[in-house]
Amino acid sequence: MSGAAGAAGALAVGTPAMGRAQEDGAPQTSAGSAPLAYQERTRAQRMRWWRDGRFGMFIHFGLYSVIGHQEWVLESEGIPIPDYEKLAKHFAPKPGAARQWARLAKRAGQKYIVLTTKHHEGFCLWDTKLTDYNAVRQGPGRDLVREFVEAVRAEGLRVGFYYSLMDWHHPDGASCATDPAARARFVAYTHGLIRELLTNYGTIDILWYDVTWPLTPEQWRAEEMNKMVFDLQPDIIVNNRNGLAGDFSTPEHKVAADERAWETCETMNLGWGYQRNDDEWKSAKRIVNDLTLCVQQGGNYLLNIGPDAAGDVPTESVERLEQVGEWLRTNGASIYGAEGRAADAFGNYTNFTKAGNKLYVHVYFWPSRTPAAEWLDFYRPGTVIAIGGVRSKVVAARLLKTGQPVKFTQNGVSLRLTGLPDEAPDSPTTVIEIECDGPAFVDHHLIRPEWQRYKVGVAV
Repeated sequence: MSGAAGAAGALAVGTPAMGRAQEDGAPQTSAGSAPLAYQERTRAQRMRWWRDGRFGMFIHFGLYSVIGHQEWVLESEGIPIPDYEKLAKHFAPKPGAARQWARLAKRAGQKYIVLTTKHHEGFCLWDTKLTDYNAVRQGPGRDLVREFVEAVRAEGLRVGFYYSLMDWHHPDGASCATDPAARARFVAYTHGLIRELLTNYGTIDILWYDVTWPLTPEQWRAEEMNKMVFDLQPDIIVNNRNGLAGDFSTPEHKVAADERAWETCETMNLGWGYQRNDDEWKSAKRIVNDLTLCVQQGGNYLLNIGPDAAGDVPTESVERLEQVGEWLRTNGASIYGAEGRAADAFGNYTNFTKAGNKLYVHVYFWPSRTPAAEWLDFYRPGTVIAIGGVRSKVVAARLLKTGQPVKFTQNGVSLRLTGLPDEAPDSPTTVIEIECDGPAFVDHHLIRPEWQRYKVGVAV
């Protein structure tokens, strides 16, 4: 790998996805289709909180949580629908589970939560009047969406609804592709469910569509769908997975920076829904670095938890999120409200975010005790953090966690931070705040034509 993504430990590629191939949410808008004028005109204002928040929680929770084989189990294992339906009577999340999720998100420093109100399995977690296949008329006997909304609001966080357009359970869910009568019924059913979700629970901040199979945006009446959404919730933001461009794009398991707003969604282990034997947990360092990489490139980071059937979050998820939250309590200035495009290059052990004239250097491998210091003056005195291509004059530096000043020297090629301890002063990543005399930016590629390779670098 090369570039910032490679240096920071790029998000995993090849892990199981919520969608498959063409189902992964890529916009399929027809040439004659135009975004709603209202959506275009109000986008900057509607999305301001989202851009500042940067970090959200995704929750995959449904009947699949009872089995514990992830959320695609119905299709991936070919379970007969009558067998799968039996899970609905035995799905019994404990009271207060949603409050635990919301409190965990708050401790983790996440600013919004998106819940799977209906995944591909077709089971609705709310009190819908359009099907008996829902949490009120089946095992839970409760409106789980209402519990979620109340819990999230109680913690002062933003509310997001995930909704899968694809539906394996509905009798018209597949036949609608070829049967016009089935299509009319199923599309009306889909619009009706979305209308319920956006009518009965007060202000909703995000609608997160998923998987357009088996219809085109025109067949889904996607423009009409979005118009209904904004009529009901004028301040909501919507993603791009109903086949239209939406307000933001949704790369999955990867950072895919875009000129428009985007949000990487990622898992903490290998799956979205609860997988009882999956122990491939990402470390807190990896999560912090992935969050930093998203912010550096101008995007958001939506990190998933997969509660078990009772609604309990795996201990490994809780531990890591609490570590991330503790780090954000002292380093949040480098994430929340930080601007994108802090760097067009990589560091060997660093990543970068910025806010105005402040550059935040995220040091994820502490560079102490190199044996090269014995022979190279460049690595003296003691621990040296070196950054090539800082494109503004540095006027001050400090450890963000403690406020302790950091010594520095700078020339036209390299910024050297010195007087640092041998052990990293923070975990899982140490952040150094660099104050510059102008907008902060790093690109070591830019030093190539001006680098006096056999002389001391020119002064800034």
